[in-house]
Amino acid sequence: MDHKNGKWANQILEACHDDDMWGNFHTMSRPVKGRPITSEQALRRLYILGYTIEDEVIQRVVDRMVLCVKGEQKIDGYYEKKHDWPFFEKLMLSAWIRIFEPQNQYALEVAYGWAEIAEKAFASGVYSREDDIRAFTERQGRKPKSGFETGFGMFYHAALLKGVLTQKTESLFLDYYLTKPDGMYYIYEKPLNKVPDVFASRETSCYLAALEVLAEYDLAKEKLQFVIDWLNANKDDNGQWDFGSKANDSVYFPLSDSWRKVEDRKKDCTERVSAFLSML
Repeated sequence: MDHKNGKWANQILEACHDDDMWGNFHTMSRPVKGRPITSEQALRRLYILGYTIEDEVIQRVVDRMVLCVKGEQKIDGYYEKKHDWPFFEKLMLSAWIRIFEPQNQYALEVAYGWAEIAEKAFASGVYSREDDIRAFTERQGRKPKSGFETGFGMFYHAALLKGVLTQKTESLFLDYYLTKPDGMYYIYEKPLNKVPDVFASRETSCYLAALEVLAEYDLAKEKLQFVIDWLNANKDDNGQWDFGSKANDSVYFPLSDSWRKVEDRKKDCTERVSAFLSML
């Protein structure tokens, strides 16, 4: 269904500033009532509601992110001292660019740089932190300074590296994400190879969000067959899915203007699950 002209999209578009942004870019946290959304929150929500690079509001933000990746402009004035923040920004922005424009040459340059490190980090047949640190140091000319620079555990790494790894490394990379004890940072904090205990829950929505990122990979279908089976086992007698009312988190749901009617909630959940299955 078309949600681009609905209530939620209009709220976000109306909050856009004159500079085509929504204030500071970074935070993947769930929006808090009464606080203005960040640009990253707005971008994610618009993507979920069906916005693409063909929409002018997205094209303007992508153009700005590209300028930042090229070093020609700052995305904002925000800065975290514990990280090499410009380096983190390049990772973060390139991931978002590739979500909307997978073949963007500037984001691809960043992706291939990280892919070079990944190939060496997984060269032994499993992820090696030692090999990761060595490869990072060789490429960057310095040792990693903070957690995001090793480990490939973030949403950003997963979103960035689709289509740029060799088949062997992609297989190991997906296995790594599926078995990580702490899941995919920023999205889901439990192992992805274990389905949630309760299907009708916000946890299931977040779990699916992490898998939606991995579903972009060529080998996803063979790796995620257990998820397909689990989803099909939780379909109701009418062929629909329902994550329950608590899945309304203002991020992944709702899609419809309201969930006052259970039918609308089921419709949204079914639309999302169907789209995920179609990717596989």
